[in-house]
Amino acid sequence: MPLRPEARAALPLVLVDTGDPGGRAVCCRMPESDVSFIDVLAAESERAAAALELAPATARVPACPDWTAADLAFHLAEVQDSWLHHVRQADVSADTVPETERPPDGELVALLRDRSAALVGALRAADPTSPCWSWSPSGGTVSWVRRRQAHEALIHRVDAEQVAGLPVTQPDPALAADGVDEMVTVMLSGLPDWARFSADGTRIRLTCPDSGRSWLLAFGRFVGTSPTSGTRYDEECVEAVTDDPEPATATVSASSWNLDLWLWGRADAEVLDVTGDASAVARLRAVIADSSQ
Repeated sequence: MPLRPEARAALPLVLVDTGDPGGRAVCCRMPESDVSFIDVLAAESERAAAALELAPATARVPACPDWTAADLAFHLAEVQDSWLHHVRQADVSADTVPETERPPDGELVALLRDRSAALVGALRAADPTSPCWSWSPSGGTVSWVRRRQAHEALIHRVDAEQVAGLPVTQPDPALAADGVDEMVTVMLSGLPDWARFSADGTRIRLTCPDSGRSWLLAFGRFVGTSPTSGTRYDEECVEAVTDDPEPATATVSASSWNLDLWLWGRADAEVLDVTGDASAVARLRAVIADSSQ
């Protein structure tokens, strides 16, 4: 589910142009967490499989209407299988991972369970500091994969429950808050060294009273040319920034879980309490839309 993986990656330092010729360095580091991501991955993958057993294979996934329940089952199984290859062989690149063969629809849930169990086993056996391929330079270790796939399974478990017509299970607030943090600092923030972010003065603050956490995002332009593909980027994006004395253009307050769901396009804006310029919320939704599937 990465957003523009060639261009968007959470690096240790981000240079943000705020009008000062020297720019400003903003830290975007992977936080310490008490969450057991391997246990989350195992539990959420099983919940997704159990829900998908109850869903008609041709039912449409509400948040991803181009997908059927069968497509969802295969997607999650395929992603788990891909990361399994990376964890087992650190030097395997995305281009050399073997394709996962899609079985008949009636066998997809079994495939999901099998690939999820294999990935969980491989992650438990691996040293979390061991190197591992990643689409993000903030990754590169097994511990990064643990976190990424825990949240991958969590969000797609929501999809599975929704397509099966089941109530959506609420996770621990600490896990949900970490999901918000991952979206903000991994999926949205960070620049490669060939690009620059120019802030335009609009900022939106995200707050979760139940977890006591808060994030500040600046809107601006992502500009640069990839030396690998030659692709020229000049588009709107957001960057996580440190606290700023200037007031935010808008503040969004919600429970950690509701905010996590909204950021991933799995809940409507009605779950948010917005103060300030509401158009900033719609603007943020548009920026992250491509990373929400």
